[in-house]
Amino acid sequence: MTDYELITEIKQGIVSSQEVLVRRHYKLVYSFLYRMTGDKELTKDLTQETFIKLLKNISKYQPSADFKSWLLTLASNHAKDYFKSRAHKDRLHTYELTNQDIRSEKGVSSIFERNERRKEIKQALEHLPSYQREAILLKYFNDMKISEIAVVTNSSVPTVKSRLKQGLEKLKTYLYRGEQDERNTN
Repeated sequence: MTDYELITEIKQGIVSSQEVLVRRHYKLVYSFLYRMTGDKELTKDLTQETFIKLLKNISKYQPSADFKSWLLTLASNHAKDYFKSRAHKDRLHTYELTNQDIRSEKGVSSIFERNERRKEIKQALEHLPSYQREAILLKYFNDMKISEIAVVTNSSVPTVKSRLKQGLEKLKTYLYRGEQDERNTN
């Protein structure tokens, strides 16, 4: 089957055609995005998200356009959006060493301390009930307003506030306990 025939079937709701189209072009998109990012894990995520966008926007595809070009345009635009995003900037801040940091021993050690602290916070978040973890992630990692979180979680504003307050208290307790344990072992 041609790409055009698969797309026609996808528009008709035939799921197996989606799988065939994705498998057929996965390596193309992956290799293209890998060249843009140089990061295998990030490339896997961006490739998957590109295909999700493809399937959501398949009705916008015009048969007069070359499908591969259209698909790579989607992938390119998605990667560009990612590089402009806060997620990318946060990722850079997490792993990038600047010249100033390299010149200073204290700078390098503080980078490792920050990375270690991030790991501790991630572990602490895993100990929270899912509803508190979700509220904290939406608020502090996705910069959502409490009213937006209420919509996303199908909760009331007071419930979201309560979940945030209780979750943050549990995080403080867990992180404080970890610091105490570390001091006691040294």
